[in-house]
Amino acid sequence: MERSATQAFDGQAINQAEPETVVVHVQLRPRRGATRKCLAALAALAAEHDEVSFAVTGLSKDDRVVRVTVGVDLGPRTAVAKFSPQAQAAYAFVSAIFTSLYDHMPVYTAEPSGAERAAAAVLIERAVAGGLTAADVLEGLPAPVPAPRMPAPGERIPA
Repeated sequence: MERSATQAFDGQAINQAEPETVVVHVQLRPRRGATRKCLAALAALAAEHDEVSFAVTGLSKDDRVVRVTVGVDLGPRTAVAKFSPQAQAAYAFVSAIFTSLYDHMPVYTAEPSGAERAAAAVLIERAVAGGLTAADVLEGLPAPVPAPRMPAPGERIPA
């Protein structure tokens, strides 16, 4: 299934003629008490890389950590293969996530589940509607934030 950047982040297609884009998902796993700090650091990092298109695409939690999935748009597949300026900027942003947010245990991850996407959408909607930061909204989220999705048998990598 092809997805443009607008489909990946907004769920709506504005221009169907756009080539397929590549989105990399990075999951940050701050401990519950450090979630506000993690989101503030992500916002500061995003301000430094304003040319990069990204969004919080998933949200889940367990007893110890909150899992914040960030989708970073690398650009059209053909431009990524040619290492375009947009792709270079996106790679630099992903690299900065791993180096500057290492305390929040970043890892590459698969696309978030529907429940994780829905929880992230609620987070963003509440932040926009209330004029609050994402960290403020996260504290007020109801308890049924989904548990992380377990990998499917085809996604497991043998040790």
